Amino acid sequence: MSDEPINLVLELLRAIRRDMAEMRDDIRELKHRMSTVEQQVAIMISSEMSHYASVSSRLDRLGERVDRIERRLDLAPAK
Repeated sequence: MSDEPINLVLELLRAIRRDMAEMRDDIRELKHRMSTVEQQVAIMISSEMSHYASVSSRLDRLGERVDRIERRLDLAPAK
């Protein structure tokens, strides 16, 4: 009779160990997936920053062209 409670405890411990192993695998997979998401977000951010820099550069050139046009038409004082 004393063997039954010990076996029950051992069975419960084995079940807990299996659950822990499954959770460990799940967490490992989630970490991997999260790393992938972080990499994709970083790529998106760098792409957006590149587009922002391109637009900013184009706006700067456009501003210079408008200044030159205004000077030629005598709409703005010469620098």
